[in-house]
Amino acid sequence: MSAPTRIPGAAAPPGVVDDLDIGPLAAGYGAGAFTVPEVVEEVLARIAAAGDDRVWISRFSDDELRARARELQALLESTRPGAGAPPLLGIPFAVKDSIDVAGLDTTVACPAYAYAPARSAPIVDRLEAAGAICVGKTNLDQFASGLVGVRSPYGVSRNPFHPDFIPGGSSSGSAVAVSAGLVSFSLGTDAAGSGRVPAALNDVIGLKPTRGLVSTAGFVPACRSVDCPSVFARSCADAWQVLETIAGYEDTDPYSRADAVREPRPGLTGAFRFAVPAASDLEFEGDADAERLYREALATLEAMGGTRVAIDYAPFLQAGALLYEGPWVADRLQFLGPFLAERGDGVHPVTREIIAGGGRFSAVEAFAALDRLELLKREAARILREVDALVLPTTPTTYTVAAVEADPFELNRRLGYYTTFVNLLDLSALAVPNGFRGDGLPQGVTLIAPALGDATLAALGAEFVRARRAPMEGTDDPADGSTREEEYP
Repeated sequence: MSAPTRIPGAAAPPGVVDDLDIGPLAAGYGAGAFTVPEVVEEVLARIAAAGDDRVWISRFSDDELRARARELQALLESTRPGAGAPPLLGIPFAVKDSIDVAGLDTTVACPAYAYAPARSAPIVDRLEAAGAICVGKTNLDQFASGLVGVRSPYGVSRNPFHPDFIPGGSSSGSAVAVSAGLVSFSLGTDAAGSGRVPAALNDVIGLKPTRGLVSTAGFVPACRSVDCPSVFARSCADAWQVLETIAGYEDTDPYSRADAVREPRPGLTGAFRFAVPAASDLEFEGDADAERLYREALATLEAMGGTRVAIDYAPFLQAGALLYEGPWVADRLQFLGPFLAERGDGVHPVTREIIAGGGRFSAVEAFAALDRLELLKREAARILREVDALVLPTTPTTYTVAAVEADPFELNRRLGYYTTFVNLLDLSALAVPNGFRGDGLPQGVTLIAPALGDATLAALGAEFVRARRAPMEGTDDPADGSTREEEYP
């Protein structure tokens, strides 16, 4: 199932909402084409039509959403001409259920852990202050531990392209909610790829900003020292607008940084250089379609004026291994250890084994790993100084739900081959759609840059999506119209 899209050049009848992207919604509100209550009714209808898709863990009631819509419509109608309404007024969004939203329990996909937060996370407050409408909380791999999206007592969020295949995780429900057209954008998190892997497997944008640029205050951490909020949207422009809204320093967050979000260029000008791993370091698990699509992506970048530079991928792989095989697993245990000791029976067995494994590392091993990571950061920085971005497949391939359930640890590890190092090395990343395999399943690529390279990635990503989609325009290909791009204001 894909989100309804308007026929190019056709206008929707008055009161009909057929596109939930931020730009069209804002334009429709401004033109009086529809009202906020009408948009909320469309969202509720889409959720009802989706049925038991296992996307939501909790939602605000229909009446609560309608009341919020009426308040925002009154605000819209009272806005003086030229004054400008709040930038995200009437834009519906979803929140991963590891992020606090006042009025809804935070479960982290573990009913035994659930609590009622006294207030929302600051990033949710920022979005609501901008006029956005929180629809509800989305499913995830329990305690945000996994890249597969199947480790939840609330079921597996249904992949919109094929229900037998994983949605990716851990931000599974957040990615599916956007891909299926249920909301305009959603919030996820990303420690090892949780905001990028599900983006690739659901054909949406997954923006993982520089760590600390957006605060994790009000989050249940998966791995606090490397946790990062992420944004799912259907265009780079939409994801960037959300990032501008939620970025900001929070004094209570030890990893928050005061750096400002930089504006992306409206388009690429001149030549650029992009890094790719040596052929011997590429891994596609025998997926010929995934390999073909990646090579097509590189050709698209070259046609855009890019120069391909082969690099040594080893430092990135070695850093990524520290996250799953090194003492950073203990970062999960230091927060959840007391809960596991008291109520571990309520935890998914795979998740419990992952978190409990952090106890095998000593402080000596942790400091040795920190020393090793600092050296790897220097190597990675030296490599990335020579290019504008590192371009990787987001995942080597994809798997069926049955395959992951039969081999949960190894297949999860393989999915992170191109993602797990990013936060450890303090890099920014943007996952973008890259077409479809022969069986109709989407694949993606990820653009990676040093910390605070978010604006460069936003510009490059938007240009890439436009260029990649151009050959598909006017065809019956399932990618036609699946991800739209708009010029930056």
